[in-house]
Amino acid sequence: MYEVENATSFIYFTDSLCCTCGVPIPPNPANMCVACLRTQVDISEGIPKQVTVSFCKQCERYLQPPATWMQCALESRELLALCLKKIKSSMTKVRLIDAGFLWTEPHSKRIKMKVTIQKEVMNGAILQQVFVVEFVIQYQMCDDCHRVEAKDFWKAVVQVRQKTVHKKTFYYLEQLILKHKLHQNSLNIKEVNDGIDFYYGSKQHAQKMVDFLQCTVPCRSKTSQRLISHDIHSNTYNYKSTYSMEIVPVCKDNVVCLSPRLAQSLGNMGQVCVCARVTSTIHLIDPNTLQIAEVDGNTYWRNPFNSLCNRRQLEEFIVMDTDIIRNQKLGAGAGVRSNKHILAEVWVQKTSEMDTSQQYHCRTFLGHLLNIGDLVLGFDFANSNVNDDNLEKMNPHHVPDVVLIKKSYNRSRRVRRRNWKLQEMVKDREDMGTDDERQYQDFLEDLEEDEALRKNVNIYRDASKIPVESDTEDDGAPSVSLVEMLEELSLADATGEEAAPPFQPESCRCSDLGCSWRCKFRIEAARVKIMSHGL
Repeated sequence: MYEVENATSFIYFTDSLCCTCGVPIPPNPANMCVACLRTQVDISEGIPKQVTVSFCKQCERYLQPPATWMQCALESRELLALCLKKIKSSMTKVRLIDAGFLWTEPHSKRIKMKVTIQKEVMNGAILQQVFVVEFVIQYQMCDDCHRVEAKDFWKAVVQVRQKTVHKKTFYYLEQLILKHKLHQNSLNIKEVNDGIDFYYGSKQHAQKMVDFLQCTVPCRSKTSQRLISHDIHSNTYNYKSTYSMEIVPVCKDNVVCLSPRLAQSLGNMGQVCVCARVTSTIHLIDPNTLQIAEVDGNTYWRNPFNSLCNRRQLEEFIVMDTDIIRNQKLGAGAGVRSNKHILAEVWVQKTSEMDTSQQYHCRTFLGHLLNIGDLVLGFDFANSNVNDDNLEKMNPHHVPDVVLIKKSYNRSRRVRRRNWKLQEMVKDREDMGTDDERQYQDFLEDLEEDEALRKNVNIYRDASKIPVESDTEDDGAPSVSLVEMLEELSLADATGEEAAPPFQPESCRCSDLGCSWRCKFRIEAARVKIMSHGL
C-alpha cells in the first residue's frame, strides 16, 4: 500500500507495482505480474507436449501399457483416462485442475487434449497454466490380431456336431447365438460336414459357449487338451483346448420309437412318437393319444432312441375323410395331453396312387388343421423297411400304417408372400447347395408354423420384398405377423440420416415432390396399409 500526496487530500492505492515492468497489480507473494511471472517460471516444464499412442487397426483398440488393449471411443472418458496415464509420471510436481479434448478430424491421427494445471512458485505464489498436449496415433498390431494373421490364433475350439441328415437344429441354434451375441468373441466360425467349429482366443470364451449350448439344446460334452509349449524356467504351459459337443440326433418332425422303459416313465405313452420341437429338451407327442412329454439330454443318453425317417422319406397324402375323436379316456398313470392339438381319425391316400383304391387309416394330432381334400406329409410304415431295435420288438398290431407329420402347403406361394428374413453368422463355408437351400426353407416354414419357436428368434422385416396382394386363393398357410418383425439397422440409421419408413407410398396427395415421410398424408396411407395386413 502506498500513498500520493496532493495539495488538497491524500489518495490511497491498494495495488502494488510489478517489480519487473512496474504495472499496478494486486499484491502477491512474488510481487510480479502474471506475464512477467510466466517469463520467469514455466510450470509445464518437463511435461511432454507430444505423446505417442498405439492403436490396432484390426480390432480398433488402444494400448494401455504394459500389455493391456482397451476398446475406447473418440472423446470418451476411457480414452481421456488412458491419455492422462501417458503423462501422469511427469505431473507429480503439479496439480491437475481440468482436462478435456479439443476437436480434431477423425482421420487426422491426432488427439489434442487441453490440460489445466497449478503449481506453487516464488514465495508461495500459486500459478495456473493451460496448455495443449498432442497425442499422435501410431498403428501397432495387438497380440490377438497378430496370432490371427499368423494362422496360429486360437487357443480353444468348440466343435458342435449332430449326426442327422437335416440341419434344422443348427439353423435354430444359429439364431439363438445371434440373439445373445455369443458369436462376437469368436475368432473364426467354420462350417463342416456335420456341424460347426467355433474358434476362440481364450479358454474362458470357449467355456462360456459350452455353458450356453448345454442350456439351449440337449447335448453332451467332452474336453481334451494338447500341449503346445512348456517353459521349464517359469514352469508355464501353453495348451490348446478342444470341446466336443454332441447334440442329440433328433430334429423337429422326426418319427421316433421309444424303448418300453422310457415310454412307461413318460406316462405310459405310445412308443411311436413324433418330435414336435427341439429346444433345451426334446418335445414328443403321441399321435394316438395326444400325450406330450419332454426328454432332456441326460434322460436321452441313458435311454437313446434314433429317428426312423428323415424329411426326404416323407410322402404326400391327400385326406379322403376325417373324424374328430372327443372325450377319449386314457389309462391309469397317463401323462399330460396337448391342448393345442385335436385328435382325429383320418383316411388318406397317396397322391402317387390316385389311380388305385388303396387307402390308409390312422390317428393323427392334426385334427384342427386337416379337412377333406387337404394335402399332408406323412411316413408310410406299411411299405417301408426300418431297422430299429425298439421297433422290431413292438407288437405289429401297435405299429400304425401311416404317421402324419404336418400339413402341406404350396411352397412357391409361401416364398413369394414371405416379407421377412433372418440374420446369418459370418462363417467359412462353401456355396449353399440345392439341398441346403431346401432345408433352410423348411426351417423358415417351421418358424411360420410354430409361434413358440419364434419367441426365441429375431425376425427382421425384409424391405426389399413387397407383400403380394394379388393372390385371390388363400390356402390358409401360416405366416409371421408384422408385430413380430423387427426393423433391421441400416447404414443410414447408423449415420443419422433419414431412413425410408415401411409401406411408404410411391406418390403423395399433398402434391409436394419433396415432402418427407413425416407428411400426414403419407402417415395415413402407411397406417391404412398396416391395418390391411391384419394388425
